[in-house]
Amino acid sequence: MRAMVLDEPGRPLTERELPDPVPAEGQVLLEVAACAVCRTDLHIFDGELTEPKLPLVPGHMIVGRVIGAGSGAGRFSEGDRVGVPWLGWTDGTCRYCRSGRENLCVQGKFTGYDIDGGYAERTVADERFCFAIPDTYEDEHAAPLLCSGLIGYRSLRLAGEGERLGMYGFGSSAHLICQVAVHRGWSVYALTGEGDTEKQEEARSLGAAWAGAVGDPEARDLDAAIIFAPAGELVPEALRALAPGGTVVCAGIHMSDIPSFPYEVLWHEHTVRSVANLTRLDGEDFIALAPEVPVRTVIQLYPLADANSAVDDVRHGRVRGTAVLSVGG
Repeated sequence: MRAMVLDEPGRPLTERELPDPVPAEGQVLLEVAACAVCRTDLHIFDGELTEPKLPLVPGHMIVGRVIGAGSGAGRFSEGDRVGVPWLGWTDGTCRYCRSGRENLCVQGKFTGYDIDGGYAERTVADERFCFAIPDTYEDEHAAPLLCSGLIGYRSLRLAGEGERLGMYGFGSSAHLICQVAVHRGWSVYALTGEGDTEKQEEARSLGAAWAGAVGDPEARDLDAAIIFAPAGELVPEALRALAPGGTVVCAGIHMSDIPSFPYEVLWHEHTVRSVANLTRLDGEDFIALAPEVPVRTVIQLYPLADANSAVDDVRHGRVRGTAVLSVGG
């Protein structure tokens, strides 16, 4: 099979012919149709996430069809279309798994990091951590739901309840979750870099009540803020924009250091919290909700062999919506 392989951080991906993977007990073998590119992939490529399996086939927003199964795997039938997310395996026995917090499992393994992922024509996945994909989405449009959508959805859940929601950074995840937030009655304030009028206009087209630059005094008195950009300096900025009792949710798996800030911006019962991974319940809830909203995915397609170009475009903010590798066909 063809695959794009990371041999070591800091080097481009290499296109290679690899043996087809063989599904182990409880795993399904998938013919990959599409795999979206996530900013987390960049953190792996840059060595900011420091312990990837090497060599590694990246990719954790995978849509494919079941073409085989290991012993004991019976959830899906051959030909079924499924999605594979970042969370790829948990032990099921630790105190986090037993209390419904499998996203914090100390033995957890992650797709495209500990387990070879979807930048390839075929992959294997633990069937317990796969989701059936609604017929309403084509393969390439379903792929962003598997992480940009799921992590964004968990971030929105942890933001709590309120009326005014700030979104700092308007990339792949924000463009999906803006639609969900509006569907749930939030007034969304989209905050981007100074002069980034294209993303501001995109936010308005997806239902944002207001869009402008970070620091604009119009975006104040927020009940919650989600920081999608991996920029720690946005945390004090978002805290200053909160109403009393508001929450700042840091949605990324990696973020630059948060600068010191005065206690007065934390006072009034403000909360700062991070989002770690996802649970299968997050996935089931969001995948069921997406067609109801309906969540519209904006994508930019690349062939598998152009994965390096896709990654570079994501890195430099040249992608509107989500970059997706079209693998099947």
